[in-house]
Order: sequence, then structure tokens, then C-alpha cells
Amino acid sequence: MLAGRTAVITGAAQGIGLAIARTFAAHGARVVIGDLDEARAKDAAASLDSDALGVRCDVTSAEDTAQLVETATTAYGGLDVMVNNAGITRDATLRTMTEDDFDQVVDVHLKGCWNGTRAAVAVMREAGRGSIINLSSVSGKVGFVGQTNYSAAKAGIVGLSKAAAKEVAHRGIRVNVIQPGLIRTAMTEAMPERIWEQKLSEIPMQRAGEPDEVADVALFYASDLSSYMTGTVAEVTGGRFM
Repeated sequence: MLAGRTAVITGAAQGIGLAIARTFAAHGARVVIGDLDEARAKDAAASLDSDALGVRCDVTSAEDTAQLVETATTAYGGLDVMVNNAGITRDATLRTMTEDDFDQVVDVHLKGCWNGTRAAVAVMREAGRGSIINLSSVSGKVGFVGQTNYSAAKAGIVGLSKAAAKEVAHRGIRVNVIQPGLIRTAMTEAMPERIWEQKLSEIPMQRAGEPDEVADVALFYASDLSSYMTGTVAEVTGGRFM
């Protein structure tokens, strides 16, 4: 489904990002993994069954993000898919959250997404085509206690993506959003059992999702199967908070 195409994925040395990289590679894409941890990015790229590169990238830096995209275009001759996935958490209540906790999360998620979208559009507009996929969260839809920073950033990604989609649709570029719910990753499995069980109780499908299930939706958005879709938000939540 992605044969001959080049995809850049941020924050893809582990978790959902790595699952997306593996799925794209399995469908023929050349993949460039950007991650703050260069060694893990290179290891992740080496683990893929395709032509792939691992590059250090701090998504809060416009220069780093532009360089990541340039690496892809130099190595593979273009850019077809951009996945802005990089993220962090700094959970705390309003009373205990520091200004730095707030700024870091907004910078990585929201500014990082803006940097990635902007850098990708600069290349894709010349080609007259491209798919940008931005990772939000169900937290951006409903808000969670202790996540005023994360919920704000993830909601902002939806607004950013819809505005960008309107700006670039006439250039053949599509911008869509994925909002995962409770997905089984190392981060979520580290939750206290009572929190995990409480979250599971909110899911009509009565289970957590798997990273590959998010990756399959990313594949749909990256491929021509979604050729007439832009500005949309896909909830990958098992029906949580419908």
C-alpha cells in the first residue's frame, strides 16, 4: 500500500511510533525515524524489514525538524507521509504542576506537531501531494484529571490540524488526526492496577488497544484508501467516551 513512498515518523523509537514505522515498512515504505534518543532511533530503523534511517530530532526545534525532513528528501528523493507522533507526559494536578511541566508538554506535543506539519508542507506542496498524520489523544477530547497540560496540547493538535488541512487541501496535501485511547504500551502498563482497571471499565469493548491497531489506522490515512479525507479525527478507543 505504500510501495515507493517515503515516510517520516517522529518519536518512533518505541511504542505507537515504532508500531507505525513497522507497519509502514511492511507495506513497502522507506521510513525515517526521528527521536530524541539517536541510538534508539538507529536501532529501531535497523530492526525494520525495509530501507530505513534513524535520526536524532528534537521536535521542539524548528531547525531539527526541518533537518529531519531534509534527511528524508536527500536520502530518498521526496516526502510522501509525515507522522507527528512524538510526545511526553508530565502529569500533575493544577495545584502541583509547575510552569515548566506545562511548557514542556505543550512544546513537545503542540509546537512539535506544528514544526513537523510546517516542514512537511514545505516539501509536499512542491510535489502536489502528501499525507500528514498528527497524533492527538482521547485526553484532548474529554480532559483528564492531572493532565491540564497534556489535554490542552492534544486538543490543540486537533485545531491545528483542521486549520492546516484547510490551508493546504488545494495543494493536494491531506492532514488528518488519530486520537488513541487506552493503548497497551510500556507507559500505560506502568500505571497502578486500580487506575488501569478503572480505565478498562470505561471501554465498551472491554479491553485495551494494541499499538498495531493504531498503526493500521495510520496506514489507512497514509495510503490512497483515504484519498478524499482531510481534516478528520479517527478515534481509536474501543468506544470509550463515544
